[in-house]
Amino acid sequence: MRVLVVGASGFLGGEVCRRTVGAGWSVVGTCHSGDITAPGVEVRRLDVTDRAAVRALVTQVRPDAVVSTPYRYDDWRVTADGAAHVAVAAAEVGARLVHVSSDALHGGRPTPYADDEPPTPVNAYGAAKAAAETAVRAVDPGAALVRTSLILGEGSKQIQLCRDALAGRVTLFTDMIRCPVDVTDLADAVLELVDGTYAGPLNVAGADAVSRAELGLLVAERFGLDATGLTTTTSAAAGLAGPGDVRLDCSRAAGLLRTRLRGVGELLAR
Repeated sequence: MRVLVVGASGFLGGEVCRRTVGAGWSVVGTCHSGDITAPGVEVRRLDVTDRAAVRALVTQVRPDAVVSTPYRYDDWRVTADGAAHVAVAAAEVGARLVHVSSDALHGGRPTPYADDEPPTPVNAYGAAKAAAETAVRAVDPGAALVRTSLILGEGSKQIQLCRDALAGRVTLFTDMIRCPVDVTDLADAVLELVDGTYAGPLNVAGADAVSRAELGLLVAERFGLDATGLTTTTSAAAGLAGPGDVRLDCSRAAGLLRTRLRGVGELLAR
């Protein structure tokens, strides 16, 4: 199988490349300004906001499957328009599409979100991720849409954020609840979907729901760091417009996939 990973210089994209190469598949990875460190990957430069360039590259590569991971938190063109461009190009060559989405498209509530629930974004990034899903589903109803959460692992921005908080450089929120997932678990789940036929949204996240503040304490315990310097607040007190309590019900993924989606308690256990 020939797989095109769009956004291969990113944290998840790079891990998808490594796992795909390990599976013995041919891998082409795209990047814009970063570097692709995964060995065995054919590297191509690509600006996903350039619709003609996306179509030209996909037509040239002619992949059997496309994994679409690029996003930029403050750029609608990358997150929303870029996803649409990739979906159109993949459909034109008949490639299987796995689009990586986010729990950020939900507004937050005390009860978990099911896979098929419609987006309820409350900030610009969430709206961009919701628009991306809408475009992908309109272009290719057979595409898999992976709704995931905070991604952990060696080199994770989320772990570094917790380290910064423990050092007193930033503050963590007690009311921002997520279901962190390990990058290797997520990448393996994506590969299963690449090689399958599942269509539509699928929640793929960790088994444990924790606040960012609780995640900080788990990181402190895991790495033997002093937690006394950790400061916390609420997103409301900080004036942050964003989703609060976003728990994903991943029971469908647990029944569908061979990959076990470990909870953060297990991931960070000493």
